[in-house]
Amino acid sequence: MTSTLLSSLTTSAVGGPAGKYIEARTEAEIIDAVRSADAAGEQVLIVSGGSNLLVSDDGFPGTVIRIASEGFTVNAEDSCGGVAVVVQAGHNWDRLVEHAVRHAWSGIEALSGIPGSTGATPVQNVGAYGADVSQTIAAVRTWDRERNAVQTFTNSELKFGYRDSILKQTTVNGSPRYVVLTVEFQLPLGRMSAPIRYAELARALNVEVGQRAYANDVRREVLRLRASKGMVWDAADRDTYSTGSFFTNPIVPADVADKLPESAPRYPAGQDGLVKLSAAWLIDQAGFGKGFGLEDDGVAGGRASLSTKHTLAITNRGSASAADMVAVAREVRAGVEHRFGIRLHPEPLLIGLEL
Repeated sequence: MTSTLLSSLTTSAVGGPAGKYIEARTEAEIIDAVRSADAAGEQVLIVSGGSNLLVSDDGFPGTVIRIASEGFTVNAEDSCGGVAVVVQAGHNWDRLVEHAVRHAWSGIEALSGIPGSTGATPVQNVGAYGADVSQTIAAVRTWDRERNAVQTFTNSELKFGYRDSILKQTTVNGSPRYVVLTVEFQLPLGRMSAPIRYAELARALNVEVGQRAYANDVRREVLRLRASKGMVWDAADRDTYSTGSFFTNPIVPADVADKLPESAPRYPAGQDGLVKLSAAWLIDQAGFGKGFGLEDDGVAGGRASLSTKHTLAITNRGSASAADMVAVAREVRAGVEHRFGIRLHPEPLLIGLEL
């Protein structure tokens, strides 16, 4: 057990010290670490890939448990039912996607390049390019901290929504009731992808929306598109020192969406009378272009800024603090609300921070 800085555990490279730090490499170690911290009355912060987490410069006073379990088990594989694969919570997500595409397990290829661990994906129902993990998750095995027992959720029991699940809904001030141990996916067998649902990706693949493409082609194009937006981690590219998309796409009543210009992108929200809008479009149209930052102590463009490739990401330009990144977020959110009357909500988990 050693102390450490949260900045070393997050893709934004900000965050102060942990009160205690434990790295748990097996399911038994995860459960033991959580139970011990709970028994001692300590606050608990669960970290794995650190790609969707922004921690204050004061750090976290309790116990930080890094989920470092790796590997997966194939429980079944046949041409009718596809493949049932149980993945350890700490297993790198993109390594799983890469393996799936190589072995003709389809359904998650459009989620290529997303940083972080597999165990984090069901919490926020991680998604991109028209796909999300709720489409392929069969079950999630967790440790229930209230009952001190293992709890397994089926897909329907997870109550998936847009960037939402029962796992997220029961997380309070960054502390989850349910700690993910494993995630089971049910993936069809075949070289073809799931139907392409995102227009930009369909154009890149030269197919119509709703058509399929070879899964390896989908992975290649998604990685290319993500890299062009600074959304694939690269230690040499400061645009990737972020939490990914900082704001979720707002879901609003149809009459609110109707007040926007015709050019404003609109997407089905999956609920009657509601429309999903593009947070990136709102940010740009409110006057916050790529690279926007707040001048501070003579630092041109600011220590933190919007990505120079994509307005949804707030990046650490090299010497930013968590406070610097939150200051940019506050400015952008206030500007969008002033211009359009629509309040943006953060996608990453904020620890010791408020917008």
